[in-house]
Amino acid sequence: MNFQQLRSVREAVRSGFNLTEVSAALHTSQPGVSRQIRELEDELGVEIFVRAGKRLTGLTPPGVQLLPIVERLLQDAENLKRAGRDFQSEETGQLSSAATHSQARYALPQVVKDFRDKFPKVSLHLHQGSPKQVAQMLISGEADIGVATEALADYAALVTLPCYRWTHSVVVPQGHPLQLQQQPITLAQLAQYPIITYESGYTGRSHIDNAFASENLHPDVVLSAMDADVIKTYVELGMGVGIVASVALDAERDRQLGILDAGHLFQINVTRLGVKRGAWLRGYAYSFIETFVPTLTKDVVLQALG
Repeated sequence: MNFQQLRSVREAVRSGFNLTEVSAALHTSQPGVSRQIRELEDELGVEIFVRAGKRLTGLTPPGVQLLPIVERLLQDAENLKRAGRDFQSEETGQLSSAATHSQARYALPQVVKDFRDKFPKVSLHLHQGSPKQVAQMLISGEADIGVATEALADYAALVTLPCYRWTHSVVVPQGHPLQLQQQPITLAQLAQYPIITYESGYTGRSHIDNAFASENLHPDVVLSAMDADVIKTYVELGMGVGIVASVALDAERDRQLGILDAGHLFQINVTRLGVKRGAWLRGYAYSFIETFVPTLTKDVVLQALG
């Protein structure tokens, strides 16, 4: 048994059983991948994959049981490498983080700057994606740390920790009727206007939808986007009323817009930080986390990781 055999099994599952993609990912030939898998099956005495001729089409029942062990062995091997690098040098290396557009744009810039000032020899890679993509990047090992508001807590393979709580705000063009009224806005009033807000699965969109549904209201969402700046741009053009994360607003920068509190309309959101369960984090990764959320010290994170 060797790690190349284990990698062949893992990549076969990740690629949807496409051996051409597996061979490209592992920089080897397709016959070589097939041989590695078959040799491992022969050694274990069971077939891991269901086959149709020479094609892999799925996992056998034993394969389903063996896959988590394969994943764990490969993760432990990577943890050993990371531990060795950590003891060799605590201030050089690479850190990969994944975040949604809102987190990368509004929550992380100062954290990234402070981290770079403290660890100038660490190469920092910041990936962006949807909450589900952030989760998948953590699970696959592409990212060490993930930050998102939705989805992360839904994955058993991840350990997630709360970072901060936030609410939504409503943005309107200056002089809009909702801005001029004296009393707090209501959902019924919002539903009278075209709505511009986040795409489903982003930045608390589920809480927005649930709030309207709870009052049997059906707002006309004329435009949805991943980024608050895009939403604000189209609000400025008069296309509708925007619903955005309050953390994405700045009174000076957004002075061309009217900003209305909507904390009483929508459920409070919790941004979470995620790490793959069982992963080994370099020392500077804990520093990055604590820079982002001072209460998430190394001891707190290690306790959560168990």
